[in-house]
Parts: sequence; C-alpha cells; structure tokens
Amino acid sequence: MELDPRGQRFAAALTSVVLVAVLATGWGWLALAQTAIFAITALNPKQGPYAYVYRALILPRLGPPTEREPAAPVRFAQTVGFAFLAVATVGYLTGLTALGVVSAAFGLLAAFLNAAFGLCLGCEAYLALRRLTAQKA
Repeated sequence: MELDPRGQRFAAALTSVVLVAVLATGWGWLALAQTAIFAITALNPKQGPYAYVYRALILPRLGPPTEREPAAPVRFAQTVGFAFLAVATVGYLTGLTALGVVSAAFGLLAAFLNAAFGLCLGCEAYLALRRLTAQKA
C-alpha cells in the first residue's frame, strides 16, 4: 500500500490543531478522541478519519499525486503518536496534568514538523530502526 504524502501532511495539520486545543483547554476527552484517530490510522492509514476528509475535500482540488510513499513508516508513526496521546489522555483524565501536557506537547511537536516541513519524525525513526536491524542481520 502506498499513500499520498500530501494527505499525511494534511492529517498532521489537523492533528496539530487538535493538539493545540488539547493543550489550551486541558480536555482529556479531546485527547482521547485524537488517540482513537491515531489507533484507527495506525491499523490502516487509508481508513483514518483525516484520510477520508482529505480525499473528500482536498484531493479533488489538487488532483492525483505525483509521488507516493510506503505505508509502513506512516503506520509506525501513527503508532508512536497513539502511544504519546494515550499517555496524554491518561494524564489529563487522571489529574496528572503535567504528564498530559508534556506528552501532548511532544505529539504536537511531531505533528507540526510534519505539517509545516514534511518532516515525519516517526517515519524517520522507522527507517532508522530498519537500518539498525538490517545491519545486525
């Protein structure tokens, strides 16, 4: 499976907006919603809610992509995002607000770097892990 990288940047932009709202309001339930979105997208990036919005509203205006990227690094990045937001959700909903803020802030940093600059930290980590495991084999 290959993905349109523009869709991933769009999803990162929406994630950034959601995480700014989480950090500004401390709403643990909004963090939980983003955690669920990460979980769904980690299982299948084409089935994630933001992917549907992208395909319905943005892609028709842009036209087909000129390049594609493999889904495996994106799935790994979504899994990492899930982990960070799961910790943030637990922090916010249990009153450990500092834990929620720090974890959500790390998630925001990663999402913003992807949205603004196309730098997917989770994807880069995936590729680095693949290189390390290939060298050991």
